[in-house]
Amino acid sequence: MSRPLPLYRVRAVNTAPDSENKIHDDQIAAQYGFRGGLVPGVTVYGYMMAPIVEDAREWLEHGSMAVRFLEPFYDGEAVIVRAEAADDGAIHVAAEREDGSVCAKGIAKIRAADTTEPGWYLENTLPRERPVPERDNLIPGTLLGTLVEKIDTTEPHRLLLFSNHILMRNFKLGPWIHAASEVTNWSAAKPGDEISARGLIHDSFERKGHEFVVMDVMLIANEKRLLQTVRHTAIYRPARKGG
Repeated sequence: MSRPLPLYRVRAVNTAPDSENKIHDDQIAAQYGFRGGLVPGVTVYGYMMAPIVEDAREWLEHGSMAVRFLEPFYDGEAVIVRAEAADDGAIHVAAEREDGSVCAKGIAKIRAADTTEPGWYLENTLPRERPVPERDNLIPGTLLGTLVEKIDTTEPHRLLLFSNHILMRNFKLGPWIHAASEVTNWSAAKPGDEISARGLIHDSFERKGHEFVVMDVMLIANEKRLLQTVRHTAIYRPARKGG
């Protein structure tokens, strides 16, 4: 039988109102048909991970999570996270509004700890002048510039934030939207780790007027330990309302 995890409730906070990404700004977001600035996807991901990490700390060492963001949360809204462990070991999780509408859903798993890790991506220099993303510079296999930062917190959302940052440091973006992520952990991060975020373009495409980019991102701690790999999907050019 499946096993429900304790319900997790939180009040949504727009953690990026002053971000370079103006999709988190109320007035700009309205131009794209939203009621206000979007609560960042990585923040929602953090909410969704809370009951999973509480139930299975080993997820931080060798867990995975595939998450899709279906509708936005807005600042101040109640978020209800429902998670259920299935018989096959998968944990199904959904983030809902109070009216029951599902804004994000995902599936977390714990894999065997001895799984062979992938080969590391090469380092590359960040561009001096960030290009505007277009199909002709989002070519599959193209290396992204490497981002290096120290971390002071190891919460799951902080690691996923690197996938946003590497996109923003490599391209000059207008308002954009985090659409989905497939996260695989290979070891647990530690406070003070210096993280090298390396990546490459996996795909780019158009759907319903939105322009998407898919990146493969790899986080390496202190140049010696693989932490996480992510297949990260973003709408780098959303269709405007009425456009």
